[in-house]
Amino acid sequence: MLLKLKSHLSSAARLLKRAVAALYHALRDRRAPWSARVVGAVTLAYALSPIDLIPDFIPVLGLLDDLILVPAGLWLTWRLMPPALRGEYLAKAETYSEQLPQSRAAAAVIVCLWLLSLYLLYRAFA
Repeated sequence: MLLKLKSHLSSAARLLKRAVAALYHALRDRRAPWSARVVGAVTLAYALSPIDLIPDFIPVLGLLDDLILVPAGLWLTWRLMPPALRGEYLAKAETYSEQLPQSRAAAAVIVCLWLLSLYLLYRAFA
């Protein structure tokens, strides 16, 4: 049973990685609608950021943000994307063999969100 769960998680992780790679290609294409590119840029920045909104060392919640936010952003981006372009990006992602870059800008945004959250919490309870 545990082995079966591991294989399911492994295949889900591969699909998610392929979808993120396809999103990377979509953001670089000017044919993609601007609304999809904006949502996709935020999703990709979060997915590639070395810093999470909720750190992974926090039990359960640290993993839930990755399991909920990234797929939700991908789903919304693909809903905003024309089906023909979506298929083209997924095909490119399948042949894309390089590692996707990590985004320092995305890490900076996440750090700013954390600092803003801490400041707002401080102001609320001070």
